[in-house]
Amino acid sequence: MTDAAPTIDPQHTALLVMDYQQAIVGMIEDSDALVARAAQAIDLVRGQGGHVGYVRVAFTDADLQDIPPTSRMGARIAAGPQAFHDDSPSTQIDERVAPRDGDMIVRKTRVGAFSTTNLAQQLSERGIDTLILAGISTSGVVLSTVRDASDRDYALYVLSDATADREASVHACLMEQVFPRQADVITVAELDGLLSSS
Repeated sequence: MTDAAPTIDPQHTALLVMDYQQAIVGMIEDSDALVARAAQAIDLVRGQGGHVGYVRVAFTDADLQDIPPTSRMGARIAAGPQAFHDDSPSTQIDERVAPRDGDMIVRKTRVGAFSTTNLAQQLSERGIDTLILAGISTSGVVLSTVRDASDRDYALYVLSDATADREASVHACLMEQVFPRQADVITVAELDGLLSSS
């Protein structure tokens, strides 16, 4: 986090919980601690009157049929399409960080949170200009969303300890060298301080 990082106005802020789905959470070591920190961040944002949004990747039958043969994502999905289906238990959000009534929920069919969703519209309708990102994986949805959200001029925070990747070295590189160019990288404990002082 930079010394000049502003406080966070909860009324114009959304915590995006990205790809905290049953199957994806299960691929991360020490996932219980990771989910607990994400739940803590959710409680902090809710407690200060901020918004919470959820992003999940899942495909309908029509979505699966529309994936072009050039898609690398499509090639991975083709090996077991039912695991990626909208109705599959593996694509549902982990119940420990489950959405509540009034939360934003978007279903995506690509890696980033924006490109195949109406997320930008939902954020605009709520007057949100600041995003706090938590997600799995750092090199997937988090990287893609940081880049896209930065181009859309959101103020950005990435929760380093509520974000994870199967490759620890990749996670560290992104947090230490890449993300600070577009976002403030903070911990859940630091989030508490930024929200409480606003």
